[in-house]
Amino acid sequence: MTDPHSDPAPWWRGGTIYQIYPRSFQDSDGDGIGDLQGIEHRLDHVASLGVDAIWLSPIFPSPMADFGYDIADYCGIEPLFGDMAAFDALLAAIHARGLKLLLDFVPNHSSTAHPWFVASRSSRDARSATGISGAIPRPVAGRPTTGSATWAVRPGNMTPGPDNITSTPS
Repeated sequence: MTDPHSDPAPWWRGGTIYQIYPRSFQDSDGDGIGDLQGIEHRLDHVASLGVDAIWLSPIFPSPMADFGYDIADYCGIEPLFGDMAAFDALLAAIHARGLKLLLDFVPNHSSTAHPWFVASRSSRDARSATGISGAIPRPVAGRPTTGSATWAVRPGNMTPGPDNITSTPS
């Protein structure tokens, strides 16, 4: 058995990570919104900074009520930023430069438009299987509300639908 303390430290312990917020990084198509192709166009510059990885803020489909942190689909690409082909090209270009890519995956920032959340709000009698709670945060004095909602999924059952959703009365 290998002693875990004798192994070299994971790359991220001493690595430099460069965060990119796609919406404001580089616009490649002239619509005023940064996109995946714009990021790809600037990769040589980012790599020249000596970073080990790029941390990409959410690029998933979103109603954009919370600037992309209100995610409606964890498997797609927000059309404002491009499509899956643009993502695949960006990933290949990042790896070609010896860099790693970290996606900002924020499951607790689901949009109220996400199918799991919509299903959880469809019925007070929805069965408890995944543990998704359809609770919409109530406004707190002095704090803005966003389009995000809080929910949780039990590991092992990621199939959306009313048969495996926990609904929380509002």
